[in-house]
Amino acid sequence: MIKLLVVLSSVRPGRVGKPVADWFLPIAEADERFEVEFVDLLELDLPFMDEPNMPGRREYTKEHTKRWSAIVDRADAFVFVTPEYNATPAPALKNALDFLYHEWAHKPASFVSYGGVWAGARAVQALKPTLTQLSVMPVPEMVPIPGVAGLIDDEGAFVADERHEKGVAGMLDSLARWAEALKTLHT
Repeated sequence: MIKLLVVLSSVRPGRVGKPVADWFLPIAEADERFEVEFVDLLELDLPFMDEPNMPGRREYTKEHTKRWSAIVDRADAFVFVTPEYNATPAPALKNALDFLYHEWAHKPASFVSYGGVWAGARAVQALKPTLTQLSVMPVPEMVPIPGVAGLIDDEGAFVADERHEKGVAGMLDSLARWAEALKTLHT
């Protein structure tokens, strides 16, 4: 099975990323190609980069970094559930990416991005250079969710429609193909 790490990127109060992740996770878990692990960066609670050594050396001194390293290291692929803030990625996600180096390498990634009219797409585009520098393969298929605030019901749940469901299917197919193709490089 492909070990898929799903990362919830927003840590701010009132975030809508949690309902979006709660919608996405059961779909990914039902796909028998994947063993899904979920990390909420709010719960992971990484401080602003506080390691004295460069991540490429893997000489971690902090327990939170060692824990994060082990989580990312065991993954074969990634899905980042992410908003955009001021047309850029969530700061907690950029910080989490920068904590590590080798653990990310030769694995595919995609996004369930959300926001207003831009659906988080500008954040995704801003993240791709960082991911490719980390030797991550951002796959073209993703799930953009425009107007996300209008898709949260009275109970606080995200209400998806057919285009979101189709988007997830295509994204998971692409991640599975890329994960298999890249497996020999990262193992």
